[in-house]
Amino acid sequence: MKILNFIGGEYSGARSGKFLNNTNPATGEAMGELPDSDAVDVVMAIQAAHRAAEKWAKTPSAERSRLLNLIADRIEQRADEFAKLEALDVGKPKWLAREVDVPRAILNFRFFAAKILTEETGGFDSDGALVQYSLRQPVGVCGLISPWNLPLYLLTWKLAPCLAMGNAAVCKPSELTPLTAHLLSEIVSDILPPGVCNIVYGRGETAGAALVQHPGVPLISFTGGTDTGIKITQSSAPQLKKLSLELGGKNANIVCKDADLSAAVKGSIRAAFLNSGQICLCGSRLYVQEDIYDSFMKEFREQTAALKIGDPMADDTFIGPLVNGQQREKSLAAIQQATREGAKVTVGGRVPETLPQQLRGGFYLEPTVIEDLDHCSDLWANEIFGPIVTVQTFKLPQDAIKWANTSTYGLSASVWTRDVSRAHKMAREIQAGTVWVNTWAKRDPRVPFGGVKHSGIGREGGDHSLDFYSELKTVCLAT
Repeated sequence: MKILNFIGGEYSGARSGKFLNNTNPATGEAMGELPDSDAVDVVMAIQAAHRAAEKWAKTPSAERSRLLNLIADRIEQRADEFAKLEALDVGKPKWLAREVDVPRAILNFRFFAAKILTEETGGFDSDGALVQYSLRQPVGVCGLISPWNLPLYLLTWKLAPCLAMGNAAVCKPSELTPLTAHLLSEIVSDILPPGVCNIVYGRGETAGAALVQHPGVPLISFTGGTDTGIKITQSSAPQLKKLSLELGGKNANIVCKDADLSAAVKGSIRAAFLNSGQICLCGSRLYVQEDIYDSFMKEFREQTAALKIGDPMADDTFIGPLVNGQQREKSLAAIQQATREGAKVTVGGRVPETLPQQLRGGFYLEPTVIEDLDHCSDLWANEIFGPIVTVQTFKLPQDAIKWANTSTYGLSASVWTRDVSRAHKMAREIQAGTVWVNTWAKRDPRVPFGGVKHSGIGREGGDHSLDFYSELKTVCLAT
């Protein structure tokens, strides 16, 4: 399948004529190609967005809302197709895309379609002498850079509020996972005016960098690695762009001795290994109170070892491949480092050898449990982004909080306890943008989402998204 850029309502290849291969991670085989775009293509998309921006900004909110709901309707009608493409591109189980990614994409459009019809900015009467009120106005052209692990989910999380607030968009999806963005372009091409939504494919160092550095793009929303986020901050700083950066995570998952053991095991496995551990929110640092360590880990090891590895299209597959060979090699290197440092690999740690012939070229890795890793190991600090969880005991809840906060990251954390007072205290003291208690990765679109420390800058969600994708202007009238 050959994918093309979507610029100004039309499809085109990169002006250089160059293409990148798109690889199926389950087989390791090429399944198509996409444009290897550069600054020329990005500038064309920015120009198309600017041509469309003024008229779109003046489109009544009720009409913008109607069109966003129509996009949601079309995604819903093609939900199975979106789920299949997401599984092909990322390697995640199709059931997971059908259960999480596609419904959330639909919800993103529906939520912000409704939000703009009810948002309020407020007004003030200053003792009868002045009347002051605020206007929320579009920023203009927004650069939206989305990652490969949740391609549809996170692209729509940015695009829906961006369009809802009357902005035009230039989207740069990951070059590793272009399929659902392409299908989305087919939908918006029939609904939105040309140039309101543009999609340019290519590598981060070329297409992405050009989008970040262009003076005609005053806002950048980026989800991806911390190193890239730092580069975006540095290159955009001279232009004082609005930035929202949702970056990496090395998230603590803390199981207290009074936790519901069954729920904590099930939730911790999901947190560690869903999407083959390739979620920035994954609970890859597992801390278990020493009183229950043996009983908890017995269940955790057994259930992890029983997870089905296989074809992403199969309904019983839980562990699909990693997105590419580089990601698998990074994970294998981390496992080798752990064993050199004296840690024990108690489950997994190898490339599976019993896969069907057609999957043996894929980028599979067994779900891996590493225990007794020294606290000085940098594996506690570095984001691996694979199906690997490191496990350690703690004596007191305060010890777990201390270890959770040693990370330079601060995206999320989970706490498992029946003690409500303890839950509130730990949630307050853990340094993270989100703390889940007795659950994981549940998020209402109304709540703020983002990280602290090296996990990012800014918040999106609900009113925070409206604030980010708009400029607030105060109007003051003398009476």
